[in-house]
Amino acid sequence: MTSPVAFLADAPLGTRVVVRTRIPGGYTDALGFLRGRGAASVSVETKRGLVTLAMADVVAAKEVLPAPEPRGSRGGPR
Repeated sequence: MTSPVAFLADAPLGTRVVVRTRIPGGYTDALGFLRGRGAASVSVETKRGLVTLAMADVVAAKEVLPAPEPRGSRGGPR
């Protein structure tokens, strides 16, 4: 099994990922597209913007499927 840091180092930029990081009091996830990486951090573009995550805080990371297509409205023609 590949470590989360090794996965992030090898994944192509633009890959849709979820990255779990350690924060005070627990954990948090960043879901989005891998946009940058360095020895100490990775950048993930989420719905709320670009976030930079310290590699030292990463506890899990994996590729995820593309987001589902938006559903049509329920109030369509009758």
